[in-house]
Amino acid sequence: MFDSSKVFLGIAPIGWCNDDMPELGAENSFRQIVSEMALAGYAGCEIGNKYPKDPAELKRELDLRGLRIASRWFSSFLLTKPLSENLAEFHRELDFLAAVGANRINVSEQSYSIQGQMDTPILTGGFKHVMNDEEWDRLCEGLNALGRAAADRGFRLCYHHHMGTVVQTAEETDRMMSHTDPRYVFLCYDTGHFTFAGEDPLVMLKKYVDRVGHVHLKDMRLSVVEQARKNNWSFLTAVRNGAFTVPGDGDVDFDPVFQLLSQAGYEGWLLVEAEQDPARANPLEYAIKGRRYIAEHTGL
Repeated sequence: MFDSSKVFLGIAPIGWCNDDMPELGAENSFRQIVSEMALAGYAGCEIGNKYPKDPAELKRELDLRGLRIASRWFSSFLLTKPLSENLAEFHRELDFLAAVGANRINVSEQSYSIQGQMDTPILTGGFKHVMNDEEWDRLCEGLNALGRAAADRGFRLCYHHHMGTVVQTAEETDRMMSHTDPRYVFLCYDTGHFTFAGEDPLVMLKKYVDRVGHVHLKDMRLSVVEQARKNNWSFLTAVRNGAFTVPGDGDVDFDPVFQLLSQAGYEGWLLVEAEQDPARANPLEYAIKGRRYIAEHTGL
């Protein structure tokens, strides 16, 4: 289905250690995390809070295990900080990623985000910020500027729609995509976040498959999403209670997603990103489970 010389399978460290809740997986060391990723059969990973800050040290540890860096999260604050500050920080992140051989960066606008607020409901109460026209213009113009900076250095900026942020829904994703330059702004397509938001991930992929620059494979337990709605849970509470899991362990139908990406000639990373409490979901066990499912369904 996929050409293994053009499509690569990776996994995020968030199943071992959680960036938003560092107490989850605090006992797991960086070397354990990347060793278990390699043991589970992955070719690469994204960057987590336990990773070395020195790119040379990071690359050396990954090279020992046959791993590469696929991408990294970047929090933009285009609505609340000057563009110059965003660009300066963005270039520092590109410096690091270039030093470890990556060519993707995942951007998510974090102005007014409620994703990290433990007590703020994610699906009820209307707490999520909704942008006005001026804010939309500022966001899209800023993303174009960041995207041009990325392209000038051989990178693709891949925008990560995310629960609790200003770009969460299908409507918001549509507006962001239609008002940004397709030469500079791509989509970090996430099956889990579209599903959590009540959207159809396959419908969204059909719209934007030609602008997908990076893929996050998250499965969802819809029964937990319903509990989150009923009990007014925050995003982080939903994560703690197992809303996300690895592909093949939840309710997302991945086969048409794989088929559409393959037919479109997608090239880049398929990145398993299943943030769970490692005390409840053994990270190595679930990494292997996800790896086996993807091998069976894609041949990778």
